[in-house]
Amino acid sequence: MENNTFAKHPTFYAIGLSYKKADAEMRGKFSLDDQAKISLLHQAKAEGIDNLIVTSTCNRTEIYGFAQHPFQLIKLLCENSQGTVEDFQKVAFVYKNSEAISHMFRVGTGLDSQILGDFEIISQLKNAFVKSKELDLANAFLERLVNAVIQASKKIKNETEISSGATSVSFASVQYIFKNVEDIASKNILLFGTGKIGRNTCENLVKHTKHEQITLINRTKEKAEKLARKLDVIVKDYADLQLELQKADVVVVATGAQNPTVDKAILNLKKPLLILDLSIPKNVNENVKDIEGVTLVHMDELSQITDETLENRKKHIPAAEAIIDEIKDEFIAWTKQRKFAPTIHALKAKLNTIKEGELNFQRKKLANFDEEQAELITARIIQKITNHFANHLKDDETMVDESIEWIEKIFQLETVAK
Repeated sequence: MENNTFAKHPTFYAIGLSYKKADAEMRGKFSLDDQAKISLLHQAKAEGIDNLIVTSTCNRTEIYGFAQHPFQLIKLLCENSQGTVEDFQKVAFVYKNSEAISHMFRVGTGLDSQILGDFEIISQLKNAFVKSKELDLANAFLERLVNAVIQASKKIKNETEISSGATSVSFASVQYIFKNVEDIASKNILLFGTGKIGRNTCENLVKHTKHEQITLINRTKEKAEKLARKLDVIVKDYADLQLELQKADVVVVATGAQNPTVDKAILNLKKPLLILDLSIPKNVNENVKDIEGVTLVHMDELSQITDETLENRKKHIPAAEAIIDEIKDEFIAWTKQRKFAPTIHALKAKLNTIKEGELNFQRKKLANFDEEQAELITARIIQKITNHFANHLKDDETMVDESIEWIEKIFQLETVAK
């Protein structure tokens, strides 16, 4: 009997890995591009997992969804990435029910971000939900949860200063360049890739350097030209990459490729070169360090830059957590009510059936039976009884599943979908 109940009511899980335990190389193994995410969703549907969302960013890859066992979700992740179950066990996390809900709130509000207060992840969650909903893989629970996290994110952003001050991977990149490259005003900077981090880095560089120093290359030239028009920088063809690498003093790599696009084979250098790799998976082969004069810095190192801005942000964590608790409690209350509402409706219907039987009996028995008065009194009694049961189920101390089971058993209610 326990197995049947378990199968009927799958558990809500959050599984995945992040920068907290997984280094860039490991995160690269589990990263999912857009096509891999779609494949994962289709596979989930085929395997009978019909409610889940998938996110994959530089800092984390996560699945939130309902399953009978977390391994069903872990299997989906491993079969659609380069990661293995053994790798997952070393660096990953598995949260269930309330812990999984809390985790999504912390992630979506920037409290779990590698750089505290970074709200970019919330757009990823939104996009993930939209994609799942398009494939009919997002139920009312997931929709309500994602909307609650979005609400908390907006409120924290508007009512606290946890995202105040300029700090991000792109900002940290520019800080690093200025601190470690002498006479930056005379140096050539090459930006390879126009993803979000690449665009933000380029904008920060333009603010602090001369435009003619910056060259932009992207596999799709149209994207590079669009950014170049906005920021007034030079664009070169992808075919010119090797030549431009030779000219550069600083290279910022921020592509979305799944394999390294820069290695020592294409570097023919005559001067020192600083390379910042802001990509997950890594897009610069470690072998470039074999070349004398090359310095390679990955985004994880840049994210460790803790300055006064980040310290100030930490002061606002309690206020952010209070907002999360308030909105999360509202969501939990909704889930409890949603869980017991079918039972209360079934109870009310059962009591009404008993009432109709008794009224029919009294109609035949009493010549002066007052139909209207009897209807009014019995309806009020039924409402009071159902209210008592509803208030019991709403109570924080109540074991909802157990209480529902007893109510259904005592009143012989038909099994209802929860």
